[in-house]
Amino acid sequence: MRRKIVAGNWKMNKTFQEADDLMFEIADELSAKGSGDTEVIVCPPAVFLEMASDIAAEHEFMIGAQNICQWESGAYTGEISAAMLHSMGVSHVILGHSERRTYFGETDKVIALKIDQALKHGLAPIYCCGEVLAEREQDIHFEIVRSQVSNALFHLGEEAVAQVIIAYEPVWAIGTGVTASPEQAQEMHAFIRSLLTEKYGSAISDEISILYGGSCNAKNAAELFSNPDVDGGLIGGASLKATDFVTIVNSF
Repeated sequence: MRRKIVAGNWKMNKTFQEADDLMFEIADELSAKGSGDTEVIVCPPAVFLEMASDIAAEHEFMIGAQNICQWESGAYTGEISAAMLHSMGVSHVILGHSERRTYFGETDKVIALKIDQALKHGLAPIYCCGEVLAEREQDIHFEIVRSQVSNALFHLGEEAVAQVIIAYEPVWAIGTGVTASPEQAQEMHAFIRSLLTEKYGSAISDEISILYGGSCNAKNAAELFSNPDVDGGLIGGASLKATDFVTIVNSF
């Protein structure tokens, strides 16, 4: 049975004190309202991960990182390895986010190496894929997503790919206030699942959670999550407000 998952991506926001306050606010909201059978993952900036892990250990949610290095260890100044994160109690990592692709030039090849590192060291990848507006307008969005999914994931065996969470993020809907319609979200999620079925069979594809990540908020989450192939959300701006984030968690 597929897991319902809501993950919050804080991106590069909050000071230490603000992050500490927000973590406790989320913990309090979850304690008060519960999360049902939804898995909750909070992904703060790397400098807050130890603090976040300590708080999460006493509550019913998990901590994810926003990035890792594609190499094991060594002279890579400023980088953070998968092994380092795992040793701090981090359980998940966001990989392939459109902002990493756009601003830092990450390719499918680099992302595939990062996925391998994550899996090697016990981190569950939240793999992001999705098209920009021009690609949707050119009606090549399915080809773009097919390429991203196959290039980053299809070297994995069945056991490994089953540990991956996929997040579809229409890039034209990230931080713009524009959201893909429930029909558009379901169409692409179903397409992604069909790719997984084609490669690995339905027994595997039916178990992989596919999240929606494009301006999902407390007002539209329930409608988006009602689709059969939308298993939750990768939440950006709305994850910075504890009440909104927990409302989304309870939107199934």
